[in-house]
Amino acid sequence: MAAKQVSGFLRTFIGAGKASPSPPLGPSLGQRGVNIAQFCKEFNDRTKHIIAGVPVPTVIHYKGDRTFIFEVSSPPVSYFLKAAAGIEKGAQKPGREICGTVTLKQVYEIAKIKKRDATCKNVPLRSVCRSVIGSARSMGIQVVPGRDNDM
Repeated sequence: MAAKQVSGFLRTFIGAGKASPSPPLGPSLGQRGVNIAQFCKEFNDRTKHIIAGVPVPTVIHYKGDRTFIFEVSSPPVSYFLKAAAGIEKGAQKPGREICGTVTLKQVYEIAKIKKRDATCKNVPLRSVCRSVIGSARSMGIQVVPGRDNDM
């Protein structure tokens, strides 16, 4: 009886340059038949230009013959918003409390980075900016007009 050929995909967040065979990544790849050491080496090589530890959304497409391909995109909007606002986490009660502020210039810069992702390729930059502003509001971060020379 031949072994069952299984293929599929796995979506996960992995710290840039920090892929290792330890849990939770190793076991989830191992049970799908992916060569863990090879994946970790390729992922760390591909993400070495990003600051170490930054969460990177990754989609791993695997096949039953232990081959795989993976796609990485830019870090999530929430990561950029927290970094721009200088906070560690969002508000406990968004809408009722404000935990930080970002400027429209910072929103624009975040939107330009997210525009490079495959999911936003054909979306106008204005719409991506609106999405970033919506994410900021849902995290309790206030968006203010004004100039910012920090970014």
